[in-house]
Amino acid sequence: MNPERSEEPEGRPLGRRVFLGTLGLGALGVVAAPTLQRGLEGFLGTVAGKDPTGLTGLLPNGGGFRYYSVAASVPHLNANDYHLRIGGLVDRPRTYTLAELRALPQTRLVKDVQCVTGWRVPGTPFEGVPLAHLLDAAGVGPGAKAIRFTCFDGTYTESLTLAQARRPDVLVALRMQDKDISHDHGGPVRLYVAPMYFYKSAKWLSGITVTDRVEPGYWERLGYDVDAWVGRSNGRTDEPTS
Repeated sequence: MNPERSEEPEGRPLGRRVFLGTLGLGALGVVAAPTLQRGLEGFLGTVAGKDPTGLTGLLPNGGGFRYYSVAASVPHLNANDYHLRIGGLVDRPRTYTLAELRALPQTRLVKDVQCVTGWRVPGTPFEGVPLAHLLDAAGVGPGAKAIRFTCFDGTYTESLTLAQARRPDVLVALRMQDKDISHDHGGPVRLYVAPMYFYKSAKWLSGITVTDRVEPGYWERLGYDVDAWVGRSNGRTDEPTS
């Protein structure tokens, strides 16, 4: 959920039709004892990154979250090899290391997470650098109207208008549920767009490019709404998350 490609391996895209067409499998789970549930979550967290079908993401785990990827495999990056590139229509392009991002002032938000497929995780803490701060540091140039996000899975992309990107509830997130974001949840760095459906919160974030127009992201090219406000898009009437 999930998007510079020149230096990143290309993943094999997987259609969400498979995901949605088999969503009913998630409803077949039974309530397990806490010990069994923790074991299931650990198992799914281990195998999800190796599952090219994405079907492990249909099972309840990870505190209500579903593990899901549109690429057959995603490299694991850490503090030694992770970089976030900011470029496009900016005065001061820059590449941040993970340590540099962690050294910046952090904002903490606690809001519900709502997936467009229906599941919701209430009161989820996210911490990170407000995207607006990184844009200000880069110096957004004239003619800029939007942001394009790319991910080191080599497949996923997302977009926001410049006004949306400057909201205080849009983060370049480094922590989730009061711990560093795990690989399965899009770590070490992901986007978090609190008021929109979770597909806007791109996992495995590697590039932020300021552009002169909105470029629809991965799911939007397949029919999802570009402006994905929770409860006011995609034909859904969910309660807002912020």
